[in-house]
Amino acid sequence: MTEDISRFSQRLRQSTPDASEMRVLVVDDDHSILHLLQAALEALDNYHVSVAGSAEEALDIIEDADPPFDCLLLDIQMPDTDGIVLLRRIRKYPEYEETPAIMLTAMSERAYIDEAFIAGATDYITKPFDLIDLRGRMNAARRLVNEKLKTEDSEREVTILKQELEKNTQFNFDDPLVIGGADRHLRFMQFNNYIDQLSRGQIFKSYAQAILVQDARTLYKVTDNAHFRHIVNETALGLQSMTAGLDCMFSYRGSGLFLAIIHDEESLRCFPSEERLNWCVQAMIGEPGSTDFLVELLVGKPFSMRALSRAGSEAAISRAIDSVKQREVMLSQGDPVLVGDAGDSGVEGGDQKRRRVYERVLMELYGEESYLNLK
Repeated sequence: MTEDISRFSQRLRQSTPDASEMRVLVVDDDHSILHLLQAALEALDNYHVSVAGSAEEALDIIEDADPPFDCLLLDIQMPDTDGIVLLRRIRKYPEYEETPAIMLTAMSERAYIDEAFIAGATDYITKPFDLIDLRGRMNAARRLVNEKLKTEDSEREVTILKQELEKNTQFNFDDPLVIGGADRHLRFMQFNNYIDQLSRGQIFKSYAQAILVQDARTLYKVTDNAHFRHIVNETALGLQSMTAGLDCMFSYRGSGLFLAIIHDEESLRCFPSEERLNWCVQAMIGEPGSTDFLVELLVGKPFSMRALSRAGSEAAISRAIDSVKQREVMLSQGDPVLVGDAGDSGVEGGDQKRRRVYERVLMELYGEESYLNLK
């Protein structure tokens, strides 16, 4: 083992740039794994590795750590408290809400992958793992840490910066915003790692489907950032609510675009229609503001992710995105019929149709009396 670590160290030294020390906590009930990871990572000279053989020991170490750890490597399958439960407990510490967490496990079933990412995992590696592959994942984690350190000079500044960022609603149209309160909505990098992990397991039963806020760029320009963020967040919560019980995951990709990964045909059949999604989201967002801009969602076609590689799954995702964007182009060229609304007779103007759909939502949710009072 020592000889293997030595060769590994030499290869890493040739390809790893100089970097400041990164504090890493490794949690695994297998002491041979702990020894291997500690020796291999510390051979880089810029990792300070602490180890724990159980969840309770890890929590004790975390509570005493000053400064906090920069990265976590957590085994899932441990006695008493498993790594996913441990990660949920760690995420409750304010200083560990954003810390990169890489799951190390022999469990390759998608149920464990989903549960880990929902709990807040940044990445997921199955055992037996390749140390070079682990190096790549650690470098990605290091980049996250370094980006954070660029604007942090002390623990106090971290807290102040986080509070300022939460209050600051300024962002670009293309930015993949963080969604609050929706555990099946993965952040941008988490979603990429999730797809990568599914690709390793050879995706055969999953589908990619895109949901787009129609005319999102116009909406972004005519409303303030706070209202656009509110629209994105409420759309995410609406998707979460309307798909409760279905086997699917979501991610907001920026530019008014959501991606859904639907994992079986039954969930695909039960996935809410475009009209039902609009009913829900429009009711959650509320009446149009001073811009009189009613939010409309477009749902693209689902595409099978029957792939043996990441490239195959990415192709399905690209086709899903193209599908919904083509719908938006067709509607902008004058097609008045929306998916799920084909039963309406005649052709109405866009503003009249949007008002009618909105009124139907209010009537369903609040009843006639509340509906009349809102007129």
